Amino acid sequence: MDMVQIETFLAVAQERSFSRAATRLLRTQPAVSQTIRKLEAELGERLFDRSARDGSLTAAGEVLLQYGGKLLNMRAEAVSALAELRALHTGKLTLAANEYTSLYLLPVLNAYRRLAPEIKVSVRRSLASRIADHVQLHDVEMGVLSFAPPDPGLQSIVVYQDSLVFVVNPRHPLAKRGVVNIRELGGESFVAHNVPSPLRQQVVATFQQHKTALNMGVELPSLDAIKRLVAMGNGVAFLPELVAQNELETGQLVAVKVKGVSIARKLRLVYRRRATLSYAAAAFLKTIEAISRERGAPFRFEPEKPGRRTMDGQ
Repeated sequence: MDMVQIETFLAVAQERSFSRAATRLLRTQPAVSQTIRKLEAELGERLFDRSARDGSLTAAGEVLLQYGGKLLNMRAEAVSALAELRALHTGKLTLAANEYTSLYLLPVLNAYRRLAPEIKVSVRRSLASRIADHVQLHDVEMGVLSFAPPDPGLQSIVVYQDSLVFVVNPRHPLAKRGVVNIRELGGESFVAHNVPSPLRQQVVATFQQHKTALNMGVELPSLDAIKRLVAMGNGVAFLPELVAQNELETGQLVAVKVKGVSIARKLRLVYRRRATLSYAAAAFLKTIEAISRERGAPFRFEPEKPGRRTMDGQ
């Protein structure tokens, strides 16, 4: 039983005539009669009382009349719902990010919400090491990573170029120096992030290469907590510039260049390579591309090919 058969049956039932139904459907009467006979054969029931001249329905026909109307209404609703999705009047976008990469999303979401205010956006906080898994398991449609995903089943797009900055309180002796040597930091007390990450490994390795002590006097689980503690005058820290941007602009923190330390970070948007993106997700990608084009660096939009990603430790 298909929708053409249902439409034909409803036309005959409503017109109470095979000929009038044929005219309404722009078909021949024999074609209409053949469609009804085939439908009756599939159902194993007579739908029309052939002895009556007014196209009367049998009991089975009365039942199908009720459900046939519902089926056509559901089809119309489905078509309308798809049109709503295409027009971004409805839908949902789910993303995974950690504390750091969520900050990148803020200006993007601001622009996206202006484009598609009816789309419900859900950003789920996750450990960076788990974001790729969440995407592959269909828990979320997209994720934001601060390192190249090793899974070839994921498409990645570089969307932001960040860098590591050494920050101190404005009253710290190094605040007015502008530039310091990494060896001068051996006596400083660092406030560090205690979540294992490629960035932490890079910082530790850099200090080891320069044979300089890295004294981590305080370790915290939150980047926001780290910058707040440093702003209070407790220790110094290395932070992604994106994280410390507001405090640097307001003067609560001061960035000091460190000779021997130059660590860049690429943020990447990832999604399943063979997935058909939802209309909401496709519009999100277009928003990111538009922001990169309009604002320029540090925003970027550079799709990566599998096997050609540089191992930048990010």
